[in-house]
Amino acid sequence: MKKKYSLGLIISLLLVFSTACTSQQSQGNEKKKELTFLSNFPSETLDPHLNFTPVRAGISETLIKVDENQELEPWLAESWESKDNGSTWVMKIKEGIHFQNGKKVDAEAVKDSLQRNIEVSEAMKASLKIKSMEADKQILTIITEKPLPQFPSELVHPNTAIIDSKAENIEEKPVGTGPFKIQSFDANSSLKLQKNSNYWDGNVKLDQVTMMFNEDANARTAALQSGDADISYRPALESMEALKKDPAIKTDFVTSLRDQFLLYNFKNELLQDPNVRKAFDVLLDRNEVAQKTLAGQASPAEGPFVPDSLFSPEYAKKEFSIRSAKSYLSKAGIDMKDGKAFNDGKPLSLKVLTYSYRPELPLMAQLLQANAKELGLDIEIQTAENIDEYMAEKDDWDIATYSMISDPRGDAAYFFNAVYMPGGAMNHSNLQNKELTKAIEKLNETVDKAERAKLAKEASAIIDKETLHSFIVHPKNFVAYKDDVLNWETSKSEYYMITKDLDVKTKNQ
Repeated sequence: MKKKYSLGLIISLLLVFSTACTSQQSQGNEKKKELTFLSNFPSETLDPHLNFTPVRAGISETLIKVDENQELEPWLAESWESKDNGSTWVMKIKEGIHFQNGKKVDAEAVKDSLQRNIEVSEAMKASLKIKSMEADKQILTIITEKPLPQFPSELVHPNTAIIDSKAENIEEKPVGTGPFKIQSFDANSSLKLQKNSNYWDGNVKLDQVTMMFNEDANARTAALQSGDADISYRPALESMEALKKDPAIKTDFVTSLRDQFLLYNFKNELLQDPNVRKAFDVLLDRNEVAQKTLAGQASPAEGPFVPDSLFSPEYAKKEFSIRSAKSYLSKAGIDMKDGKAFNDGKPLSLKVLTYSYRPELPLMAQLLQANAKELGLDIEIQTAENIDEYMAEKDDWDIATYSMISDPRGDAAYFFNAVYMPGGAMNHSNLQNKELTKAIEKLNETVDKAERAKLAKEASAIIDKETLHSFIVHPKNFVAYKDDVLNWETSKSEYYMITKDLDVKTKNQ
């Protein structure tokens, strides 16, 4: 998930900044509109079936997209329907769309792309559950292994992007349908894009875009202030007040669909006890976490979905209490002696895993460590370079601070299936809760939208009752950009960033 940046990378960054970054440059007599976007999203590959960057960069597109109200809308697909409650889906592909290499996008091309998708990504194979596909001109009929009412929302996932699957070097230069095509790519460093003049959905305003990756928030702020970047995604939070006062810079905050939460490793017998999990649930002051780790740009979380979500039930008020934490540990059989916690006669010590790609998470781990110390409980904090890989390969961690978008596509099924079902792609906790599994299976079989929302609430309530995870805060998405940038929209889903409408002012505007 995160990568360290070498001196060579930093030099490369500076060179690109010094040569590529202006809002408007001249080449001969032709003036080109250019923009540099600096983010914390490193990309080891540009394979759209494994990485979100191609959709974020406007290189590739999906059949269906989601708007800011979390409603599905057509993108490459004109329409879709199922007449058998989600086992057979008929997708009509829009006419007049071509890949960036000129090849026509028809049902056969979409079929080939989806087939490659489920071959290279086990996670997408598990989500899409495609049994067979049949292409006829612009009509693609997909039969799933079992009824999948949420199938259209699964096709919003950036990893389902439609590409020319026959093209070479998909890892570095995939051929999509988007408004920008790849000029050059340096893994985890930079991506240069040029305008797709034959874009199917209208005029593309920018001629060239440079996307830079840097995990250092202060470096992202400095690049914007010096004029080396036009848009800085997630600059240093402590710099936002100063940036707001700069008349040449605009700032934007948007409530995200993301959670910062505690994962518990259920392979640890101690953490299988709900009283132990409840002890950690009350050991963090959610308001304090929002203030100290995110400068107040977050709201306390009660569950996996934001409070006004259709999938959020009524929760009891979340508590912060060292005394209650001690009481829960006592119920779990943890002994207290001379200010120290003991389990089976041995001093209790736990490992908390975190990662610095999101700098607020190590800070949250430190707050947990400080409060646990008051209980006489030792916590060792370990920072993983790639936390997903670490948790997939090792079981020597007890708790992890984690961040994830829970409601990216207008349906709760993705989150529940990925995080809580046995074998789920994101079930890092190794959870197997029978009551919750049954509730999710019922949700998966239900077509009616209102009934699905009701079942999602019930599943959320089970997660809360059992404290399967502890949801701490919902952070905001925040961006700062130069005032000559036009049509920038901060996306809740974080899926769509470089668009055909993104623009910069010219001298005459």
